[in-house]
Amino acid sequence: MKYTEKISNKLNELLEKNYDAEKGYLNSAENVDSTTLKIFFKRRASERSQFAKDLRTEILSYGQIPEDNGSFKGTMHRNWMSLKSLFSSNNEEAILEEAIRGEKASFDEYEEILKEDSFAPSTRKMLEQQKQKIQAAINTLIVEEELS
Repeated sequence: MKYTEKISNKLNELLEKNYDAEKGYLNSAENVDSTTLKIFFKRRASERSQFAKDLRTEILSYGQIPEDNGSFKGTMHRNWMSLKSLFSSNNEEAILEEAIRGEKASFDEYEEILKEDSFAPSTRKMLEQQKQKIQAAINTLIVEEELS
């Protein structure tokens, strides 16, 4: 496998996860009553949409084809979150817990991919910035969960 193809495959994995996260956040925004949480989730969805655009651009710069949508696993997770929120006695708490879990998984995936040393400096910088924003979202979600 060529270098550019290998890097693009790794970036495509993140791209799919960001599509999933965007859809998950939009789903979460629809399932909470709190205006603060609705705004937070919509902002995170917009942020993940921007992450996806940046990743698509990066993949194209390597001369490869970006993925068009999320993963099957992401669809299943969103369906589970919807079902769980229907039966949960505290919708918002359950949704916050799932959002934290999802963000921690994303953070771990960025950590794992960043162990690769062969990224161009611009690619590494973009991935590091996205990872930092995910950590900030985790911190905010944990505070929200503690307040609820």
